[in-house]
Amino acid sequence: MKNILVISELFIPTKGGTAVWFDEVYRRLGGKDIHIVTAQVEGSEAHDAHHPNSVHRINLQRIAWLRPESLAMYIKLLMKCLRLVLTHRIDAVHAGRVLPEGLVGLLVARLFRKPLITYAHGEEITTWRQSGKFKAMRFTYRHSNRVIANSKFTKKELLNLGVHPEKILLISPGVDIDRFRPGLDYIDLKNRLKLGENQKLILSVGRLTRRKGFDRVIESLQCLRDQGIEVHYAIIGIGEDREYLESLATSYNVWDYVHFLGHVPTQELPRWYNACDLFVMPNREIDGDTEGFGMVFLEAAACGKPAIAGLAGGTGDAVEHEVTGFRIDSSTSQEVAINLLRLLKDKDLVHSISEKALERTVNHYSWEAVATKTSEIRLNDICHTDQL
Repeated sequence: MKNILVISELFIPTKGGTAVWFDEVYRRLGGKDIHIVTAQVEGSEAHDAHHPNSVHRINLQRIAWLRPESLAMYIKLLMKCLRLVLTHRIDAVHAGRVLPEGLVGLLVARLFRKPLITYAHGEEITTWRQSGKFKAMRFTYRHSNRVIANSKFTKKELLNLGVHPEKILLISPGVDIDRFRPGLDYIDLKNRLKLGENQKLILSVGRLTRRKGFDRVIESLQCLRDQGIEVHYAIIGIGEDREYLESLATSYNVWDYVHFLGHVPTQELPRWYNACDLFVMPNREIDGDTEGFGMVFLEAAACGKPAIAGLAGGTGDAVEHEVTGFRIDSSTSQEVAINLLRLLKDKDLVHSISEKALERTVNHYSWEAVATKTSEIRLNDICHTDQL
């Protein structure tokens, strides 16, 4: 698959799984014949200087006094994409999200009779309920030639929107198995937290927002310690729930065992996974907001760590229940505590799960495997029948 126009506001060095996904996959799919239209952000010039693809940056800031605020973004994306299609050979258009990228991509694809492939991440389908936005989302998904769903959960939501089953391809994101791997040195990280040899470390990575379930872990800590487990909890990430989680740690009298690490250097993240005994993100759905997949579960698995996930959303594709970890009802802290205890007390179970998690991730979720699946999308048999 060559000569692709990729439209994605999210792209490295922007933080987040989606930005990583597109950077990792498209650099493996081709060279300068892949044109990526994305946002101008701090650090992008240095990142793009040696990128194998042609990266085109534009200012995509929303303008508060415009109605809608994103109108300028749509116009800038459209004009840039039109110029690229007119001046370069483009065989297909790929949209990183349904809005704004997918709607812009649909117009470009129809004007120049090119196929459109749109990515679906799950949470946009369950949270975008404003009438106009919802209709635009549904229209774009249904008129795309292919839709890439990141999980079985997302595929089901697309079917509920009326997207034709034959248009939907299931391709999950992956992980850099060279960067995230077992055997990395972590002693200095544990020393930084002043952890003793027999003390356990639970790790969470993600935005500090309620649906991630970090509050449930904090609520479980005292129960674990009452069972004789000297456990500490480290959280990597920033977000709006920082103050709430800090107050929770204080009210549950576990402040001394909770470590808010904020952003950590890129090179440190794989070592933190190595430092922990298990990874946990007991996600739940809140007002439709849910986890579409959960790339952090793959990062943990690639480092040979078992994971605990919630039942909500698409985490079933990232964590295979009772094989690479557990998926649990995380609506209360009781189930979280029970499953944390189960893993922290059973070394043989942890060893078995860790081996299976590592094997599954290396075999099926490397970025090379994801890129191969993406490259195998055949353009000549894409359904061109639009749905009303």
